[in-house]
Amino acid sequence: MRAGLLCLLLLLSVPAAAAAPPDLVGLWGNETVSGPLLAGAITVDGRQTPWRASVGGLSVTVERDGDAVSFAMPGGQGHFRGQLVDGDINGFWIQPAGLTLASAYATPVVLAHGHSQVWVGQVSPLPDRVTQYLEIRRKPDASLQAFLSNPEYNLGRGRAYDVHVDNDAVVLTDPKRKGWALNGRFDEETDQLRVDWQGIAVFPFTRRDREHALGYYVTTPADMDDAYRVPVPVDDGWTTAALGAVGMRVAPMTELLQHVQTIATPEPGHPQVHGLLVARHGKLAFEAYFHGYSREQAHDTRSAGKSFASLLVGMAIDHGAKLSAQTPVLPLFPEYQKLQHVDAAKRAITVGDLMSMSSGLACDDNAGDSPGAEDKMQGQQDQRDWYRYTLDLPMTQAPGADKAVYCSAGINLLGGVVRHATGRRLTELFRDWIAGPMQMRGYHLNLTPDDDAYLAGGIQLRPRDMLKLGQLYLDGGVWHGQRLVDSRWIDASVARHSTFGPNHDYGYAWHLHRFRVQNHDYRVYAAEGNGGQFVIVVPELDLVVAITAGSYGEFSTWYQLQDLVSDYIIPAALPAAR
Repeated sequence: MRAGLLCLLLLLSVPAAAAAPPDLVGLWGNETVSGPLLAGAITVDGRQTPWRASVGGLSVTVERDGDAVSFAMPGGQGHFRGQLVDGDINGFWIQPAGLTLASAYATPVVLAHGHSQVWVGQVSPLPDRVTQYLEIRRKPDASLQAFLSNPEYNLGRGRAYDVHVDNDAVVLTDPKRKGWALNGRFDEETDQLRVDWQGIAVFPFTRRDREHALGYYVTTPADMDDAYRVPVPVDDGWTTAALGAVGMRVAPMTELLQHVQTIATPEPGHPQVHGLLVARHGKLAFEAYFHGYSREQAHDTRSAGKSFASLLVGMAIDHGAKLSAQTPVLPLFPEYQKLQHVDAAKRAITVGDLMSMSSGLACDDNAGDSPGAEDKMQGQQDQRDWYRYTLDLPMTQAPGADKAVYCSAGINLLGGVVRHATGRRLTELFRDWIAGPMQMRGYHLNLTPDDDAYLAGGIQLRPRDMLKLGQLYLDGGVWHGQRLVDSRWIDASVARHSTFGPNHDYGYAWHLHRFRVQNHDYRVYAAEGNGGQFVIVVPELDLVVAITAGSYGEFSTWYQLQDLVSDYIIPAALPAAR
């Protein structure tokens, strides 16, 4: 009895062993979809007055003005605007900005006329989604290091993070940014690592293997082969063909597939390719997707969408608008009274100056203190009319200089030029003049605060539809035998009008380069966007390439993706070296 009590006292007097720190090494993942809440079937019931519209269980009154039809859902959850055309209602569903979507988006919707004054359609808005992967490694000194991967926006990528663990508290710090940190907590009961993204949201990460990390690995499953396959034919306007049928060799393209897999590592400086497509002689001959992306998934084109701005200018001219590259811009906006900084230089700005980024406005996206920089314009709240904001900018030099200055606000102002010249919304013009004739589908147009398309970039398109833009220009403004824009406008758009520097000239919202391959210089023109969005045309080889990628904000990383064209794709279109 006494011996047993003594043993018990000895056990109680021994200090409890400290809890072992959690083993965090490995891959963690999180997928968060925060909206939009309204999607699916849209019904407009016009059997009695007033008409009613329903979406996702909500029902509202429809506003009518002649053939125009519109309705807005309560709580700012979205609205519809359209028009009766040949019995159907043809329009757009407008979804609001969200957690990760910085602007509203317009998605085309057709409400088909059914029975006795009832119209029904389906809306698939752009998902407000963020995917994150956190790979935690143990370094040789036993400390922990992490790499963050985010396919949609590249949040936190390009850096190696130090990981500090104190019981269940986990902190990620950036050695290159003093005071910056992400605070997390490990929940042993649920085996979750909950990370607070600096007050924006708390994301629960769970452990992942290869089959459950679709966006992290280049391909899933691990044993997916990299053999070339002929693109699948679908009803979207593209004729597909084997590489050999269009005079291209398979071996260099197979090497390209292998190369994309080797460069996609989580360390800083490695580009993340999402899609690669090649058309030759007007036929789609190569198509590959990576990191969970697919053929029908719209991709953010970023500034590659700028080329649609100059295309719409040319189309407006063809449809009778009194415009030309020499048209002065200021008189096109008579409703703006008392503009600031109006002088002879500002009065001299032409449509061509805007298209060639040589307007002379104080607008430089690459200078953080420039009043016209895109981020500054979009971030300010005092002037929500971005056309007026741009025209109110001071001048830094006379327009028409040979040296281009990268100015998104100036390209977006072309939207105002086209809208004033045609009297129509840009969303409608894009649908009627471009998307409809070119069989584009599943696209989403990002909007300005006044609810119309933002033409300086950000249109979400299927990669196959991106490729069509290059094919339209390569074919002199013709798609499937239908002329969409005058060939003279195409020629003017891809001619040199200004320059950014050596081997980087600029046309009308097209970048101009020369790619040297096998001791020969190939002239190319390209639509280019942040993160690695490219539509590249090689006229001499009758070749168009589309690239989508996710290296946003890493210019030196994503810009090297052009090398895929000169290193693999152009050589594949040439005879094998003897």
